[in-house]
Amino acid sequence: MDRIDYYRQCVKKFLTEYSNYGFQQPDMETQLIFDTVNDHYLLLRTGWDDTRRVHCCIFHFDIKDGKIWLQENNTDIEIDEDLEEMGISKKELVVGFHHPSMRQYSKYAVS
Repeated sequence: MDRIDYYRQCVKKFLTEYSNYGFQQPDMETQLIFDTVNDHYLLLRTGWDDTRRVHCCIFHFDIKDGKIWLQENNTDIEIDEDLEEMGISKKELVVGFHHPSMRQYSKYAVS
């Protein structure tokens, strides 16, 4: 299996494992979006919280330029440990929601 296919497998596994984590509301739906052609992977929550409409991206990953890009993380979960357990180093992960000029100061890949 090439590295990109392995990234796809790991991201899908991560999102699937977290898809039921702490989300137990009757009027809410969890959606896993796996676009393996364009390499976009999302975990969404949609529905109603009483009278308030909810449409929230929990996690958004892309695979591009030979790396995993974390585009959104609306949790307190530090995903790097989960990915490292799957054999993915911090240097293979880009935190896309950090400004490019600030990425050099993180423990992750710059781009």
